[in-house]
Amino acid sequence: MEALVDPVRRLIVRELHAARRDLACGAIDLPVGKSTATHHFHVLREAGLIRQYYVGTSRMNALRAEEFDEAFPGLLGAVVGAPEQR
Repeated sequence: MEALVDPVRRLIVRELHAARRDLACGAIDLPVGKSTATHHFHVLREAGLIRQYYVGTSRMNALRAEEFDEAFPGLLGAVVGAPEQR
């Protein structure tokens, strides 16, 4: 749950959910530098929200939606459906 506190990580989860496919790290436009983005992907991976794997030199990201919904029913829908506060 703590992994979803940060708005950048929520943005990553929203983008992966909306894409309905695995995305490379660079395919997600983030408002942070590369090293900070790497940190956010790491936090999501360690929390079990995403799975990462390589295709050639691209690091791909897969949202673990089924496992997420099993562990926390309805939470993913709430996260991706909630408007971001600025």
